[in-house]
Amino acid sequence: MSDVRVFLIGDDWSGTGPANVTRAYRDHLPENTLYLKEKNKVKRAIELAVKMKKADCAFFSGHSRQNILGMKLAAMKGIPSIYLMHGCVEYENMLNRVPNDRMADDEKEMMERADLLLAVSRQFETWLKEHYPKYKDKISHLTNGIDWDSLKVNENVEKHGEFSIISVGGGMPRKKIINICKAIDILRKSGVSGITLTVAGADGADTEEINKYEFVNNVGLVRADKMLELYSKSRIFVQNSVFETFGLAPVEALLSGCDILLSRKCGVLSSLGGINDTDLINDYEDVDEIASKLREILLKGNNARILSNTNKEHTSWENRSKELMTIAEKMVSQGQS
Repeated sequence: MSDVRVFLIGDDWSGTGPANVTRAYRDHLPENTLYLKEKNKVKRAIELAVKMKKADCAFFSGHSRQNILGMKLAAMKGIPSIYLMHGCVEYENMLNRVPNDRMADDEKEMMERADLLLAVSRQFETWLKEHYPKYKDKISHLTNGIDWDSLKVNENVEKHGEFSIISVGGGMPRKKIINICKAIDILRKSGVSGITLTVAGADGADTEEINKYEFVNNVGLVRADKMLELYSKSRIFVQNSVFETFGLAPVEALLSGCDILLSRKCGVLSSLGGINDTDLINDYEDVDEIASKLREILLKGNNARILSNTNKEHTSWENRSKELMTIAEKMVSQGQS
C-alpha cells in the first residue's frame, strides 16, 4: 500500500459517465483512499473539510462547484490538487447551443486553482493545450480505464440486418448524426438498399432534421441494458463526434459484435488497437468520406481485428489506478522537497 493518501472527490453514484469513472477509481485505488460519502451539499462540504486534513493529495473527478471549495482547502493545507477533466463544459455547451456562463466560469476557476489538469485521453490533452495555452505546462492525461470483466463479448449475436447501423447522441449537434444520415442517403441512392439507422439519445437541436429520414429509427433515451441489446442487433456503430473526450460506447458496441467507424476526435481511440485509416472519419463534415468508409466496413468489417489488437491489461482500471498513484506520489514528493 502506498504511503501517499489520496482524497478522491467527485460524484460516484448518479450513473453518468464521469460518475462511473469516479466509482471505478474508488473501487481500484488503495484501501487507505479517502472519498466522499455524503450526498447532501452542506454535509458534503463539512465532510470535505474534515477529510482534507487527513489527505496527502486531492484528486477531483469531474465538474462541480464544490471542487472550488475543495481546492481552496487543499491549498490551505499545502497539498497538491489534481483535476481530472472529463470534458470541457464551456466548449461542449457552445457546440450543443446551450451556453452556460456560470458553468464556464466555474470550470475556468478550477483550471486555475488545480496544480495538475488531467485529460481523460491523449486527444483531449492535445485539445486542451491548444485551446487553453495558459495552462499547457500543467496539462497531461490519464486515459480512462475499461472494465473488461463486466463487458463480455456477445458470442450469440443475431443481427437485425446486413446493413443495420447505430449511433448514440440523439439530436446533440456535436455528435453530427445528421451527417451520418446524409452519408447513408448517398449509399441508398447509389444502390445500397436496406440500410437502416438506429439513433439513441436525448432530443436536441438536430432531432427534427434527423427524423425526416425514412430509414431512421429514433429510440430516444434508453436504459444501459437496452442499449447493449440495440448494439447486439446492429452491424456497424458510428460515432461522428466533433468533440469526444473519451466515450465508452464504441467499446460496448465492439463487445456486442459491431464493427465501428469513429471520428478522429474520439478519445477512446487512445485505448483501441489495430485501428486503420478505413476505420476513421478524418472530416466529420465530409459526408462522401463517411459514405465511402461505411461501404468499406460493410464489405470487410473490423470487429475481430480491433478487439484482438487491443491490450486489455494495459487499458484496465487496475492499471489506470496504479498510474494515478504514481502521479500523486510524484506530486507529493515534489511538494515535500
